[in-house]
Amino acid sequence: MEGLPTNLITEGILLKLGLETLCSIACVNRSLRFSVDSQVLPFLSSLDLSAITPDEQTLHFILSRCCGLRSVSINCRLLYDSSLFLLLGPNLRELNLLCCSFISYEFLAHIGQRCPNLRMIMLQLVAKDSLDVFRTNLAKMLSSCSYLESLCLKIRGIEVSDFKSIEFSLPRTIKTLKLNPVLEHHAFQLINEMRVGGNSSNQNDFSIPVLPSSCDFTLSSLSLVLNVISDRLLRTITNFFPLLVELDLEDRPNKEPLPYHDLTNNGLQSLSSCRRLTALSIIRSRQNHQVSFKRINDMGMFLLSEGCRGLESVRLCGFSKVSDAGFASILYSSLNSKKFEVRNALLLSDLAFHDLAGSPCALVEVRLLSCSLITSEAVKKLAYSRSLEMLDLCGCKSIADSCLSSISRLHKLKILNLTGADITDSGLSVLGRGSTPITHLCLRSCKRVTDKGISHLVHSGGIIRQTLSTLDLGHMPGISDKAILTIAKACRELTELCIRNCFHVTDSSMQALATNGESPYWSRRLRRLDMSNCIGVSVDSLRFLRRPCFRRLHWLGIGRTRLASKQNAFLTEICKERPWLCICLDGCEIGCHDGWHFHRSETH
Repeated sequence: MEGLPTNLITEGILLKLGLETLCSIACVNRSLRFSVDSQVLPFLSSLDLSAITPDEQTLHFILSRCCGLRSVSINCRLLYDSSLFLLLGPNLRELNLLCCSFISYEFLAHIGQRCPNLRMIMLQLVAKDSLDVFRTNLAKMLSSCSYLESLCLKIRGIEVSDFKSIEFSLPRTIKTLKLNPVLEHHAFQLINEMRVGGNSSNQNDFSIPVLPSSCDFTLSSLSLVLNVISDRLLRTITNFFPLLVELDLEDRPNKEPLPYHDLTNNGLQSLSSCRRLTALSIIRSRQNHQVSFKRINDMGMFLLSEGCRGLESVRLCGFSKVSDAGFASILYSSLNSKKFEVRNALLLSDLAFHDLAGSPCALVEVRLLSCSLITSEAVKKLAYSRSLEMLDLCGCKSIADSCLSSISRLHKLKILNLTGADITDSGLSVLGRGSTPITHLCLRSCKRVTDKGISHLVHSGGIIRQTLSTLDLGHMPGISDKAILTIAKACRELTELCIRNCFHVTDSSMQALATNGESPYWSRRLRRLDMSNCIGVSVDSLRFLRRPCFRRLHWLGIGRTRLASKQNAFLTEICKERPWLCICLDGCEIGCHDGWHFHRSETH
């Protein structure tokens, strides 16, 4: 390597690699370390640390060598304000600060002062008591970032109803706006500020249509999480932002909305004024109350499909009164439909997909979640879309083996979710013989699948054993150590495995994943492992967490197992030895609430 030209090593190889790979290469010899430190890191324009949780020392080590960064993404779960000052500067154009558990609201003002040329900013903050301080510092940041085009703001740990007011003005350059959470009447207030600087003669009257030319904003993407979605809100949005390309609205009502303060067919019809709309998401969440859009029926969907024929992506949840005819009108309204998602649709059945076989179909992603009337017949029709890359059937309990043959012929399918499906070992044998390049497979709660089915899946001659990177076998009583050993030996590309609530899994599974019975270096790819509530695993399995086993493991779930003792000195020692490893003792799903850690644990 030392004999090769420096520019060949740098430009031909190193500049094309990710940061994690560069760090590994720097450990090989002095020549490569010099190349990485002096000829690669100083010239990096983007840095993505969202997949790991760096501490202050690690981040300082990296940032001190990267002097020309224009785009930065960092998981800030372990970081404080002082850790991030080094990355702030006028050269920065894009800043994504994720999972900011300890970042103060005052830091927002510093971002505005030091990064006046920002174009894009994403902030994921934790709610604190001083929301007034938050609003003041947010206003300071926005007033300084006069070129900002995209603002994404999410505050975790607060209910929509607790977010009291909005007291800031947006730069005129804003094209993408995402706020979570925001009250409906505060959304009106914000829109009022955006229309001609808030100088309208009647600032509270949103019933008067305003020509697009009267507003300086050319908003193209809007995403809001509200307390309620109403006709008035939708009409206001479409009146003032007719150039919208993407609209994403989610509400979380605490009670049943009043008839005059809810979304109806008329509200959906108002979307027809947004002629450029290609992506639409309207979701009524059941997080706070078991409610749905009871004042929308098939007629509302007919009106929407007639007015928005350019839709390529549709996400709908909570439309309990809409039947097959309504959903089908949306699905077939555009020849360019690529993403179709429906959740909790009580009246959606196979009939909505009956005509897919005879029509041009370019669907790439289909998600039908908790739609109880969907069966294997619908899946067979969906399989006519040869471009399908994602098929999510979570909670569709009538899906059976008969459709797996059709799925196995989808040569582009990468993500398949069969949670709760009525499939068997024989069905997995069919899937295992196919040429489907599945990378993410979820079989959670498939009660009829056993160890034998897992063996069929990876030993039937198909390619899935070569492509599978994420596998979920949670809540499956038929899974034991035998299945885990099969996976450990066959699926060498596996990076994420969930076996939570598999009661027949024991220490043998932990050993198989750590060593494969041959070498501890097999486990170098596994990054996240969920063993929560695997009651057959003993404390002795902790020894497999010592180096060199599980070299790249970033997250381990052992909640409600014998391993989950905060007073275990050996566990504490492992955490000190491997500071980047998050050991969750609280039974969370993989990643602990999308990377956020609001529970208390000595190992976090």
